[in-house]
Amino acid sequence: MRTFVVLILLYLFSAKTGIAQTIFKIAEVLQSNMVIQQKRPFKVWGTATPGSVVTIEADWSKSLTIKADNRGNFIALIYVPAAQKGDFTSRKISIKNNGQATVLSNLLIGDVWLCSGQSNMQFKVSEDKNAATELPAANYPNIRLFSADLNFSATPIHTIKGKWQACTPESVKNFSSAGYFFGKTLFHRLNIPIGLIFSGIGASKVEAFIPQDVLAADKALDSAYLTPYLNSPKSKEKIDGGFSFEKVMRPYLLYNAMIHPLINLSLSGFCWYQGEGNRNEREVYTLATQTMIRAWRERFGQGDLPFYYIQVAPYFYEKEDPELNDYAFFREAQERISTLKNTSMVVSMDVGEAKDLHPKQKRALGIRLARTALNLHYGMDTVAYKGPHCKSMQVKGNTAVIYFDKESVKSGLSTKDGKAPQFFTIAGADGVFHDAEAKIAGQTVVVSSDKVPQPVAVRYAFTNYPVTNLQNTKGLPAVPFRTDNWPEKR
Repeated sequence: MRTFVVLILLYLFSAKTGIAQTIFKIAEVLQSNMVIQQKRPFKVWGTATPGSVVTIEADWSKSLTIKADNRGNFIALIYVPAAQKGDFTSRKISIKNNGQATVLSNLLIGDVWLCSGQSNMQFKVSEDKNAATELPAANYPNIRLFSADLNFSATPIHTIKGKWQACTPESVKNFSSAGYFFGKTLFHRLNIPIGLIFSGIGASKVEAFIPQDVLAADKALDSAYLTPYLNSPKSKEKIDGGFSFEKVMRPYLLYNAMIHPLINLSLSGFCWYQGEGNRNEREVYTLATQTMIRAWRERFGQGDLPFYYIQVAPYFYEKEDPELNDYAFFREAQERISTLKNTSMVVSMDVGEAKDLHPKQKRALGIRLARTALNLHYGMDTVAYKGPHCKSMQVKGNTAVIYFDKESVKSGLSTKDGKAPQFFTIAGADGVFHDAEAKIAGQTVVVSSDKVPQPVAVRYAFTNYPVTNLQNTKGLPAVPFRTDNWPEKR
């Protein structure tokens, strides 16, 4: 009875003085088996009793202490050294508070990349065309994987579910295929630990990954996405974590629950594969994605982190008409995202499957993502990452000569199947495009058609579902293009 009374009195005293006993807990994404980003501060954050001291001891640096604030939150920064090639030393961090301790063990120091987007980024290793040979060999104890559980939130939250695991055939089979092949390629070239986080969901739209206040601050994005949602009955619903195809399209919910909880993590950069959900948009999609990139960079607070993204693949959308080009105009809008600093697009036109929205050759795309990172982020200038990119057109008589960016064709031009380049069309002043004959001539392509004696414009792979064969001799596919600026016919 006396003990009960004492407890009641302590409770009343705490309530009166505003002192609360907060549970000692660190952020859920901070776990044993994770990779810690090299050469950047490692943030340890969580909750503890307000004003209490938290001691953090990393086995590679001096211990430090910090007090929880008056709301019970704490965050500390630990210096992290550079990763050394071939060094896979297991590390440990102890976090102590009021006689309690949490120990993070089997940690590695290396590079961490966040992969996000919709179903083609979520596409599993076990579904990949190369799964039969790749999965049994996927024993990489120094590649670590974290898949975030799906969640939605109407406000930014700090909790996220998931488990850091070493890469094994079992742990990787349900992981992002593009993400895995990206990380595996980096691992083999860099010989340092690689951490991969997947936090995304199929069918999602870009506006779902943009913070609400950022959407509100831009008139075009507010008008296109935010205000229509806030004025709809859907915005008044109670938001829970359950999946629906409609809910993954709502503005800002996925940012709040799937990206915001990660913003204290130090990263090397982002990989992104999304667009199908916004395919009917043009300029507003370019704006939205660039705005999302800027917002993520600002929230993560690590400068202009690299952002590498995969182009949507050819797909017919249940319309078998080889002249339809609405998806080509969307891909053009998607390509313009790369005008933003430290971004680059990976081309997917040669590995698409015209009647499959989820092409199964994700290995090639993951490797191309890695080649982009190796060249642009890691400074390996000899690693080719660009496919042929149209620079200009010159009319010579009844032919049009296509010149490419020199860097993209310095190894030479070729085709994947040894046949003539496909999916070139040519038009005269009437603006009517006709199928064209295309021939490789050194580092150029010569295009012509008997139906167009005086060429004015050329388009390449500028329809909805062309699976292409033009590439450079490094096997990197040509970027779709058009030399005209004629408005889209809708």
